[in-house]
Amino acid sequence: MTTETVHITARLRQLACGALLCCGIALPAMAETLAVPIGWLRVQVPPPPILSNLPPPPEDLGLAGARLGRDDNATTGSFMGHDYRLTETQVPEGDDVLAAARQALATTPFLLVDAPAGLLVQIADLPEAQGALIFNVARGEDALRGADCRANILHSAPSDSMLTDALMQFIAWRRWSDLVLIQGSHPGDAAFSAALESSATKFGQKITARKTWAFDADMRRNASAEVPLFTQDFGDYDLLLLSDTLDDFDRYIPFNTWLPRPTGGTEGVVPAAWSPSVEQSGAAQLQSRFTDLTGRQMQSADYAAWAAVRALGEAVTRANSADPATLRAFLLSDQFQLAGFKGRPQNFRDWDGQMRQPIPLVSDRAVVALAPIEGFMHQQTELDTLGTDRPETACTAFTD
Repeated sequence: MTTETVHITARLRQLACGALLCCGIALPAMAETLAVPIGWLRVQVPPPPILSNLPPPPEDLGLAGARLGRDDNATTGSFMGHDYRLTETQVPEGDDVLAAARQALATTPFLLVDAPAGLLVQIADLPEAQGALIFNVARGEDALRGADCRANILHSAPSDSMLTDALMQFIAWRRWSDLVLIQGSHPGDAAFSAALESSATKFGQKITARKTWAFDADMRRNASAEVPLFTQDFGDYDLLLLSDTLDDFDRYIPFNTWLPRPTGGTEGVVPAAWSPSVEQSGAAQLQSRFTDLTGRQMQSADYAAWAAVRALGEAVTRANSADPATLRAFLLSDQFQLAGFKGRPQNFRDWDGQMRQPIPLVSDRAVVALAPIEGFMHQQTELDTLGTDRPETACTAFTD
């Protein structure tokens, strides 16, 4: 390395450090290294049988977002003396999930978890997890932010009610007041339907008729014949809501209904944490970096994992600490903000640990709207018009 190269490298380091200081970030001594180990744990659950042939989800779904978040953290961390490491754990079907969680928690107090809601709560209740900080990166059940909330769980995945509130804001904005609903027979469909019902009431909408999809025929051949008959007795309505969390039948509903009407929910206008069609507010740059890393497009589960790792990295940078209690306090404070590429700073609610975030409403190839929709007001932040607000919460773990 030439003397000129050494001087240039040193000058670049000085400029980078100066930029961090301008942002109010204190730099540690260059000789110090702050280790920030992060664990990622997924419980493999076999999908229920469905009638449609669907491409399987990517093997690195969610995990790829965590990897990108780690790489993003390392960009700043290299100047700060912070060493981010990601340990990946896959728990096969039938294996001891809690044993795997204990092993992961033995190496890090920071754990991203993709597991069914009941198992997530059991992991959080482990003695080894009491001083840990766990991020829910996959589950939307409102109970995890309510009666089943845990003080050591923060949620980067949006809740079901955040998604359905976003959809109902859009529907109210379009002045579609007469709604009908088709739901599947899976328990997740019933839960999402309940969230739709609650959100409809919240925003002054009315679901006037409901049906349960119980066909066992192959809709690839029969949709054009069966769906018109199935929807004929709905009468007139403004929009058809669909609740099909397994993506079993909902794709066959649009353009096959008795009346030509729009659809929303799990097909048509869909509320999501993220979509490949999100491009504004720097999102195209995030999409590009993700595609360069993985060779595919970013999905909601990837975004939730990325947001969790980036939130942790931002807290470590600002607090210059890897102590879980210190970082939790900072993440739940008014000082924390995450630039999440969705147009508004994102942070965590201090009453249930849910990350506030805008919700894109998307079709297959475009963003239809971004909630919260203009005109839906809140005394603190319009982001709290999405999901469970402080006066409504059933979570007590964050106030004990």
